[in-house]
Amino acid sequence: MEKWDDNKAWFLVLPVFLVVAFSAIIPLMTVVNYSVQDIMAPGQGIFVGPEWYREVLHDPRLHEAFLRQLIYSFTVLAVEIPLGIAVALTLPSKGWRVSACLVLLALPLLIPWNVVGTIWVVFSRPDIGLSGMTLNSLLGIPYNYTADPMDSWLTVVIMDIWHWTPLVVLLCYAGLQAIPEAYYQAAKIDGASRWAVFRFIQLPKMRGVLMIAVLLRFMDSFMIYTEPFVLTGGGPGNSTTFLSQFLTKMAIGQFDLGPAAAFSLIYFLVILLLSYIFYTVITNLGKGVAK
Repeated sequence: MEKWDDNKAWFLVLPVFLVVAFSAIIPLMTVVNYSVQDIMAPGQGIFVGPEWYREVLHDPRLHEAFLRQLIYSFTVLAVEIPLGIAVALTLPSKGWRVSACLVLLALPLLIPWNVVGTIWVVFSRPDIGLSGMTLNSLLGIPYNYTADPMDSWLTVVIMDIWHWTPLVVLLCYAGLQAIPEAYYQAAKIDGASRWAVFRFIQLPKMRGVLMIAVLLRFMDSFMIYTEPFVLTGGGPGNSTTFLSQFLTKMAIGQFDLGPAAAFSLIYFLVILLLSYIFYTVITNLGKGVAK
């Protein structure tokens, strides 16, 4: 079919561009404007250029929060992706059990983020919480996420794994279900082992959904705020203070709008850069597996 020289269908996309301009581009430009000014009062500011960027980039608190954020994001990815693949491989492929398993797995995803933090506050309390009392009283393991930095860190990580691993499972299961049965029949005829089937059939065919899972989980974990804020408040000390909480304290707690705007733009660019690196690495690995 020949394309129209004067395609008026683009006018249908115009409302979308207007909505995006209103909801994203205009606020972004506002943040860019704030990042180069010293805001004295509403409508009053002094142009300072890149001063806030230099101040933020040389702030040791930001360096600590950034390192803490990287460790956290890579930790949850290193656990959730293999665990999600393993659980997806064990799920049934036919029958009523498929629906039952998928519904049960999706339940944590339906819980709002602030409620997730509240659930784990009650669950992990060392005096009345199920996990806290079990570790302290029954197993004799000293556990107090409100006082021990390592306990609080592990609690936040486990909470994230419990909350978001089902998303990885559902994506991987969808990728597995899309593999034609002929591939498995050919592998059975060739006498391929279970590992060979996973290595050369299932894993390459799941490359697309795994890319989506990695990108979604990385971006979400790198922007995590509500769950650790409700559970630990960023403490004890700064052990669970991530970049989003650092930004919130700067913008709302200290009302440093200029440095907060500069930091938010740096935050945004870092997420874009790391997401692009993940995308490139997964794409190249997928090509290598396909070969």
